[in-house]
Amino acid sequence: MDDELLTVAELALVLKVEVRFVRRLVAERRIPFTKVGKFVRFYRRDVAEFVAAGRVEPVTVAWSDGRAVA
Repeated sequence: MDDELLTVAELALVLKVEVRFVRRLVAERRIPFTKVGKFVRFYRRDVAEFVAAGRVEPVTVAWSDGRAVA
């Protein structure tokens, strides 16, 4: 269900990080969030997009004379 709202604590469990880290992401405006009154909430689809944006693809490395050549 993409329109489900998560709390800070629930998001921390999903991302497997500390609550403090989630609060820092909010304070630095690095993750999309929604205010519900004074509370901060996160849409599941926004979280999925945030995680996907941080994905790093592997690089193929060739070796020449014991050194990596990209």
